[in-house]
Amino acid sequence: MNACKRIGMGAAIALIVAGLSACGGMSRDTRDTAIGAGLGGAAGAAVGGNALSTVGGAAAGGIIGHEVGK
Repeated sequence: MNACKRIGMGAAIALIVAGLSACGGMSRDTRDTAIGAGLGGAAGAAVGGNALSTVGGAAAGGIIGHEVGK
């Protein structure tokens, strides 16, 4: 089971690095929106624990990220 956790953690880190490197060519507004959506989705999943709260958190985070970046 320990090997599965290591593989999962490595995969998660690789996805985070790939996701962050994709932000290099984005405009500032788009980058802030994407970051807000990601953080909002993670917060929604942590608080609500279901798909609806994750989507709601991502939508709210995207809007907030877009507006704060202006």
